[in-house]
Amino acid sequence: MKNQIRLGIVMDSIKNIKIEKDSSFIMLLEAYKRGYQIYYMQLKDIFLIKNEPLGSARMITEVKETKNTWYKLKKKKDIYLKNLDIILMRKDPPYNMEYIYATHILERAEIFGTLVVNCSKSLRNYDEKVCASFFTHLVPKTIISKSYEKLSEFHKKNHDVILKPLGKMGGELVFRLDKNNFNAQTIIETITKKEKVFCIMQKYVPEVIEGDKRILIINEKIIPYCLARIPQKNSVRANLLSGGIGEVRSLKESDWKISKEIANYLKRNGIFFAGIDIIGKKLIEINITSPTCIREIESQVPGYSIIKIFFDQIEIELSKRK
Repeated sequence: MKNQIRLGIVMDSIKNIKIEKDSSFIMLLEAYKRGYQIYYMQLKDIFLIKNEPLGSARMITEVKETKNTWYKLKKKKDIYLKNLDIILMRKDPPYNMEYIYATHILERAEIFGTLVVNCSKSLRNYDEKVCASFFTHLVPKTIISKSYEKLSEFHKKNHDVILKPLGKMGGELVFRLDKNNFNAQTIIETITKKEKVFCIMQKYVPEVIEGDKRILIINEKIIPYCLARIPQKNSVRANLLSGGIGEVRSLKESDWKISKEIANYLKRNGIFFAGIDIIGKKLIEINITSPTCIREIESQVPGYSIIKIFFDQIEIELSKRK
């Protein structure tokens, strides 16, 4: 595209980025290589005055693939978010009311014509764990509740289940409760904070030992490689943050079948970028808040650039708005 693209990114502290595996880093690097103007903001930096969405942003003037001082920033300056061509919403969970309030501010920028990835309304309406449960024919048997009675009944009926709270990430507070677990009552009470917090409980899928597969979908395009995250021995948590080992694989026929159905759904609902999680032949989550694994897949498939596909698709979408 001929005109310089103005990109904003809302994320956690840039100081904490681990460039060897962070998808937000590779997004910034590619945007810098393409000559974009890049504006960095945290959640605390965006605000609304007289229905005008603004951000106290710092322009990123350099991005390079070196661990020390990989970026350079200018001083903070208030900018109108409507003057940005695109905003990447890359704030990691927890998915809470502060996150939701931020989507309302970003939605004002969308009304003025800014492309927000992912769409603010979709970020509010489609919780990652709840959203997957819409596809009853694809997910394991599932209940979403904060009731000790209902969760206990589900556990007794299905014998071997996974329990985790909504709104968390990285394998945080994930528990397996089999029929011999004598601490089930205590665990349910703890995770629900004595019936104050909604949780999701699903029938355990034993194929998790073969890997929890992360499949990336960009503007309905399915990346043909997945990252199978394999849990450590005697663990059910496959997430890399929880010690899982990542192995890149080509998609199987069953992966393609599920991915195509989900990709169509995402497109219809304004979700540009997602990472779906599949165990065996079961859909587990549809991650849309801040999908990861770009770096891990690219590192094991030389010559294949997911990030190029990502920005090519962004530029196609922007060209439609001219």
